[in-house]
Amino acid sequence: MLAATNNTRIGEWMLAKGMITADQLEIALIEQQKHRLLLGQQLVRLHFVTDAMIRDVLAHHHAQESIDLQQVIADPEALAMVPETFARQHGVLPLDLSADKQTMRVAFSGHNHLLALDALRHLLGGTIQCKPVLATEAHLEQALDKFYGHSLSLDSLLREIEQESSAPALLSAQQTSRPVIRLVNAVLVDAVKQGASDIHFEPEQAFLRIRYRIDGVLWQIRCLHDRYWPAMCVRLKILSGMDIAEQRTPQDGRVNLFLCGRQIDFRVSSHPTLHGENLVLRVLDRDKAIIPLEAMGLRPPQLQQLTSMLAKPEGLLILTGPTGSGKTTTLYSMLGHLNHEHVNIMTLEDPVEYPHALMRQTSVNAANKVDFINGIRAILRQDPDIILVGEVRDESTAAMAVRAAMTGHLVMTTLHTNSAAAAFSRLQDLGVSLHMMTGCLVGVVAQRLLRRLCLHCKRETVADSGLVRLLCQAGVPAQAGAQSVFEAGGCAHCRMSGYHGRLVIMEVLAMHADMEDMLMHASPMQRLQQQARQHGYTTLAEEGLQLVAAGETSLQELQRVVDLSAFETVAAMP
Repeated sequence: MLAATNNTRIGEWMLAKGMITADQLEIALIEQQKHRLLLGQQLVRLHFVTDAMIRDVLAHHHAQESIDLQQVIADPEALAMVPETFARQHGVLPLDLSADKQTMRVAFSGHNHLLALDALRHLLGGTIQCKPVLATEAHLEQALDKFYGHSLSLDSLLREIEQESSAPALLSAQQTSRPVIRLVNAVLVDAVKQGASDIHFEPEQAFLRIRYRIDGVLWQIRCLHDRYWPAMCVRLKILSGMDIAEQRTPQDGRVNLFLCGRQIDFRVSSHPTLHGENLVLRVLDRDKAIIPLEAMGLRPPQLQQLTSMLAKPEGLLILTGPTGSGKTTTLYSMLGHLNHEHVNIMTLEDPVEYPHALMRQTSVNAANKVDFINGIRAILRQDPDIILVGEVRDESTAAMAVRAAMTGHLVMTTLHTNSAAAAFSRLQDLGVSLHMMTGCLVGVVAQRLLRRLCLHCKRETVADSGLVRLLCQAGVPAQAGAQSVFEAGGCAHCRMSGYHGRLVIMEVLAMHADMEDMLMHASPMQRLQQQARQHGYTTLAEEGLQLVAAGETSLQELQRVVDLSAFETVAAMP
């Protein structure tokens, strides 16, 4: 990949600027020969640099403007001049027109765009000049979907399968290999584009139901005749490395694909049911795995408490919440905050969801003959600084995690409890004494995920008296007039749900000397929580009501996720 000036290679230029090391450049060049990618693409694939860094480097060397398409709204007039099929075929996105309508800014994802520019000039009749700007490949894919729209075009694929099928009976994988491959790919791509976290293939008596979990809620996408399912199931099992001959026992698999301009991992699980094998794919998007702590939307007091706990050199930090509450994402954000070349971070996970550079990650499973107990014992001989234990499930794992925390390591783990305070009794159930907790426990974080109100259709309304009491109890300042809040509407941007995206709420219970003394003397949890309030502790209900008052979510969504009954009882008292 040559630069525009002095015939200097971009890789060497990035090396001179300290963006990559000599070892990283050598590894990328070797891998580039295997995969036949551009050097910039290969560096991104290896996670040595980001898409944005390559975009800016190319723009610098080719004296072009670079642009972050996530911060851009394309001009509808410019979009109308370039058909969607042309834009996708040539990898271009029209952005806007100049005031005199003589120049159009056009986004590209690479520097080899001369042919596309010529085709675009011909399409526009040669009367409009094209000004190219550089964007990342992933952002360009997302922007094309955002501004042109996308749909799950299964109908033509299904008709093709019908035509290739010579018999009206069940379709075989051999008969429909090509259309079925494209059919499965279409579902996977569509799920990624819609931001699904899980894909459900659910066979019923006469049909196959396909559902996506989007923002924590399942949505039915399509229903297909059940004769399509055997070939689709075989394709998915082949992709994920499962045994296609075994249909009566559960199986687990994994597949890594390059979709929508980025690496996407799918964790696949099959389960035999009455009407056939049920498959669920967990979508693991690496680009969304590591969210900086500062970008999680926490209030400043909570963020400060969290960073203070992470600054501790040793101890046990516990994250609690039900399945699907975002614990893994938060743990990786915490590890990302601490991750640098001067610390050794080692993890035990079941399974490893997001591979990350500089972290030594181990999957806990029977095939590896590694469980949490033996894994912790082995990790302690690997000179770790920070240890992540995916989950504390039994007494032995709890004892080993506490022992690791007491021997000079920062240990992070998860528990399944309903609140932060409930973690103390749960640890006692697992055989951890109060004396051991006071010596090693750094803090407990409980969290939930709330759906964010859609910015395009949320409706302003007046809070009733009950909600006003709840907001006052949560510390929201009373307004002079009627208290205004927002509720869900419904539009095309949010699939008529009224919500788009999610928010995290946390109750952060950091341990302090006075709280440790109370814990040592087995004080009631209520008194411990009252003492924690002196250090800034707030409950999930209070955090959620703060977001309701700010118009970020609705009371109905908060009630769906958090039990407000006890809080309502307190608020209703005179």
